[in-house]
Amino acid sequence: MESSLIKMCLNELSGYTSAEKIEIDSESSIRQMLRPRDPQAHKKCFGHALLYAGSMGMAGAAVLSAKACMRSGAGLLTVCSPLYNNAILQTTVPEAMTITPKEVSLTDFSTSRFNAIGAGPGLGYGEDRARLLAILTKSAKLPMVLDADALNIIAKNPEMMEYLPQTTILTPHVGELARLTGTSFSNRTDIVTKALELALKHNVTVIVKGAPTVTVSPDGKLFINTTGNAGMATAGSGDVLTGIVLAMITQSYSGTEASRIATYIHGLAGDIAARKFSQTAMTSADITDCLPEAWLKMTMEL
Repeated sequence: MESSLIKMCLNELSGYTSAEKIEIDSESSIRQMLRPRDPQAHKKCFGHALLYAGSMGMAGAAVLSAKACMRSGAGLLTVCSPLYNNAILQTTVPEAMTITPKEVSLTDFSTSRFNAIGAGPGLGYGEDRARLLAILTKSAKLPMVLDADALNIIAKNPEMMEYLPQTTILTPHVGELARLTGTSFSNRTDIVTKALELALKHNVTVIVKGAPTVTVSPDGKLFINTTGNAGMATAGSGDVLTGIVLAMITQSYSGTEASRIATYIHGLAGDIAARKFSQTAMTSADITDCLPEAWLKMTMEL
């Protein structure tokens, strides 16, 4: 991330809140939060994630998110997606298991087998999707990350905000945040102010995607990410971020920890991809493919 963008962000936010409530995330601050993996652990020690994603013509979003989740340390992953996406998912992400939304809604489905839920990438709209999302948010009581169409569904059904699980992370871009809050923005201060109001009112963590990305914690603190580049402004980049966040909360990181770690790793993988392919030519799949190098850089001393 260019230092000029970080300074600009600090200047814009300095008049809005006290300095002690703003923190710049660096390699060292992120590394301090990371936990080493127990050499005697098995896959269930790293959690079982449920990802509700994908629709007709949007299987790629589910694939990107699922790959990012598995590349970020989750022990197990089940993707809930329509049956017509099954062959694509099983071929491109063989590590993941799959179920269909129909299986979830027609059986006595218990989320006790899962440790965290992610929803939204390529999900699409419709009453059936809203109904299942409501079941998951209201009944599961599990850590959850919501992105993309899940946020748009909630914007159309604002009562769903009232029963979100305790550890919930929202990952809106500016347009999605505007729909969630019912307002428009003229500057970064307006954006962060509304994100802060949302975080405090509903006790959620909000990742405001942008340049730079800002994590707003439920206790009103702001964390400015320092990785990433303009090449990441490409289709599917947010789906990758959702997968990383999901992996983190599946491994029992707090909402704020998961958000800070995920945004930093996401941006770092994007920076590695940009060096390999250029900002112009890189794709979201390149970001996912560069996650191993990003994690190696951050965990080699743990």
